Amino acid sequence: MQVLIVGGTGLLGYHATNELLTHGHNVSLLALPPLPAAGLFPQGVHILLQDLNAMGDRDLIDLMDGIDAVVFAAGVDDRVTPKAPAYPFFYKHNVETTRRIAGICRQAGVKRFIILGSYFAYFNRLWPHMELTRHHPYIRSRVEQTRAAQEAGTDELAVITLELPYIFGTMPGRIPLWKPLIKYAAARMPLFYPHGGTTCVTVRQVAQAIVGAVEKGEPGACYPIGGENLTWVQLLSRITRLAGREKRVIPLPDWLLRAGAGILKGVHRLQGRESGLDPVQFISLQTANTFIDPATSQAVLGYEPGGLDAALLETINVCLK
Repeated sequence: MQVLIVGGTGLLGYHATNELLTHGHNVSLLALPPLPAAGLFPQGVHILLQDLNAMGDRDLIDLMDGIDAVVFAAGVDDRVTPKAPAYPFFYKHNVETTRRIAGICRQAGVKRFIILGSYFAYFNRLWPHMELTRHHPYIRSRVEQTRAAQEAGTDELAVITLELPYIFGTMPGRIPLWKPLIKYAAARMPLFYPHGGTTCVTVRQVAQAIVGAVEKGEPGACYPIGGENLTWVQLLSRITRLAGREKRVIPLPDWLLRAGAGILKGVHRLQGRESGLDPVQFISLQTANTFIDPATSQAVLGYEPGGLDAALLETINVCLK
């Protein structure tokens, strides 16, 4: 198949490209300049370094000529704290852009459109009582992102969403987003962290899931991607052990977390900014066990279990250089 990855020079795009090539597919990339490292991709991978928002529809249709599947890996995540109100920012980058690209895919004759989304959208469906889309602009944008793409899709354009959790792994030329947490866990000081937990996956598992979605994902499906379910204490303990600095992780009481989150929200307000994840409301989600049974999505997409320790160690080694 001919596959175009939008946002293809990031962590997920890099590993997805290599996995797609391994499976015999041809890959093209559209991403913002510059390349993070020289010689990043094998010869034969066509790379266009340009802002898709600066490209006209005709240019994008021409780029997609002959393309069978488009992987959209260019969404904005919750690390960005925009000016208040936050939702218009996340709507523009996650919803409007996705709707536009899905529509252009349809015009260009693309058969499959794969969105790399967030596992928060899965928990929005699972736990409606938490009203996650009401409290968190970022989560609302991820839910609306899939809806907008599906509305733009047709019987000829299959829209598939991968709902991704916390991902570990590295690539040349980029520092993992986990560096602050890794340095905190490895420092010679007491280690405090919340209750609760999360599912963790490796970047290779995500790449395998992307290949599965390209080849055999069901039209309209949303696949929560799960790996190893760990409490925060278990995850931090594993990081410290792999870093050679094993120590006890002390869970913080929820009231203290909420107090700190309230201060952070107040600072954002004074700065005229708003987080995509409301700091106070997010404590309820962060201290829950956001675990995923990977059996269903693994059965369809074919990504392999295991490998988390190796991905954690690789991430640790890069972050502690």
